[in-house]
Order: sequence, then C-alpha cells, then structure tokens
Amino acid sequence: MSKGVEGKSIYSELGFKDAGEMLVKAKLVVKIAEILRERGWSQQEAAKVLGLTQPKLSKMLRGQFRGISEIKMMDCLVRLGREVKIVVGPESKRAGGRLEVVAA
Repeated sequence: MSKGVEGKSIYSELGFKDAGEMLVKAKLVVKIAEILRERGWSQQEAAKVLGLTQPKLSKMLRGQFRGISEIKMMDCLVRLGREVKIVVGPESKRAGGRLEVVAA
C-alpha cells in the first residue's frame, strides 16, 4: 500500500467529497483484514481485541466504514501489535501537500 492519496481513486471517480479520507480508511482496513486473516481469528475474537462490536467490525471489513475514524483504525492496528507512525515531512512542492498510507 504505497500509492498516495493524491492519485485518482474509485472514491474520487465516484465524486465523493471526502475521497482522500475514504482512500486512507480503505487502505487501513485492508491491512487490518490482512492481519486478522493471517491470525485466523473469528470476528467475535477480533472485535474483543480491537474494542469494537462484532457488527461494527463486520461492516468495517465490508467497506462500510463511515463513522469509524482513521484514529480508531490506527488504534486497531496498535492493538494488533503493529507499529503505527505519523510522519510529517518537508514542505510539498505540490499545492495542498499529500497524505499517504504505507504498510511495511
């Protein structure tokens, strides 16, 4: 997951005003789902660890993540034992800067 939000996404193509935010959330959810798959956890087990209800986790994993903040998703990754870093880099040459999600 290394493509920045500045590129075209399905969300921007569909005309969502918050396309950048939706793309960031989608990338975070992809990583959460990948980890849960690797661990073989049920949604009930995962929901307890992540501090979510099972229905809310189910919706999130199906791409229905409105109402779940990026901060909560990053908290889920931390609860899964992942290191989450927010790096503010030098000034961007493009107007408006850039937001990027990178999973190592």
